[in-house]
Amino acid sequence: MGFFSKLKESLNKTRKNFVEKIETIVTGRKAIDESLYEELEETLIQADVGIDTAVELIEHLRDEVKKRRVSDPGELVPLLKEQMQSILGEEETSLNVNGDRPAVVMVVGVNGVGKTTTIGKLAHFFKEDGRSVLLGAADTFRAAAIDQLEIWGNRVGVPVIRHSEGSDPAAVAYDSLQAARARKIDVVIIDTAGRLHTKSNLMDELKKVRRVLDREMPGAPHEVLLVVDATTGQNAISQARLFKEAVGVTGVALTKLDGTAKGGVVLAVKKSLDIPIKLIGIGEGIDDLRPFNAREFVDALFERDTKSTEQAS
Repeated sequence: MGFFSKLKESLNKTRKNFVEKIETIVTGRKAIDESLYEELEETLIQADVGIDTAVELIEHLRDEVKKRRVSDPGELVPLLKEQMQSILGEEETSLNVNGDRPAVVMVVGVNGVGKTTTIGKLAHFFKEDGRSVLLGAADTFRAAAIDQLEIWGNRVGVPVIRHSEGSDPAAVAYDSLQAARARKIDVVIIDTAGRLHTKSNLMDELKKVRRVLDREMPGAPHEVLLVVDATTGQNAISQARLFKEAVGVTGVALTKLDGTAKGGVVLAVKKSLDIPIKLIGIGEGIDDLRPFNAREFVDALFERDTKSTEQAS
């Protein structure tokens, strides 16, 4: 199965809850009226687009309807698709790993979002791209987190720098960077603790990790990647906001898109926080973490024909 087909399949729940509902709302309508706009707005909110983003989308939709003198309700679906594409943009959202060596990626996020799994899959992605990778087990508060990262390191075939449980996370980050330099590694990925994002001491620890990395290698980390579970909806937005304030998140990896009917959170993250979505997880497989492409995402969400030809593989 090509990636576009896999992406389309993973968005089935969101498509049913979102696009198909919109199509049902406009089907059979004779005119575009206020009640139609209200139903569309409600559907957007239910898909976790977020209230502010939903209101803005509908306002833009009204403007386009007037500007283009649209009278057929059926034409609202492609117009809405255009508006979503506009919010997500066309700018390049690739990870910043092509400059200094080693490129340092610091990964943050609360427990349970799939952070360690995302790191393992990201290491695999870089290896497939011909880069050498080293992992730093700086989530020292849970022995299971260290062990899980080592399992992924063995699976992918990359070294893991670890200390004992309870060690200073910043010391692990320091040793990981030094080891990566000594071994001429291309990318070092630092795992960090993910206890409740409301714990101020955790945020202080993350800031310390970041300071140590920047002290040892000015400009590092080159990427601060926040892992967000798409199934948590609007709660993901509050998490993202707090991590952004604490450590300056540069990109989002949105996991479990295949398990949610509320994929509109993609729009909410981009619009509410202006943090680019750089990676999406669309399945359990090791290859199911991929760079985010906004146009591909929107096309897959609105694509209905299961026999459509592959657009990417």
